[in-house]
Amino acid sequence: MFEYEIAVARRADLYREADRYRLVRKAQAARRSARREEAEGKVRGDRSVFGRAA
Repeated sequence: MFEYEIAVARRADLYREADRYRLVRKAQAARRSARREEAEGKVRGDRSVFGRAA
């Protein structure tokens, strides 16, 4: 009976670990998607902000 209880606890632990892993991967994908959308903004055309280098 003791082995069965250990197996049940281990299975529950693995389920929690897998859920946490999926949540982290989903958050990382959402951050990547947000950065990609943010990077597609308009480019400023005001080039007079910086002085000439030479």
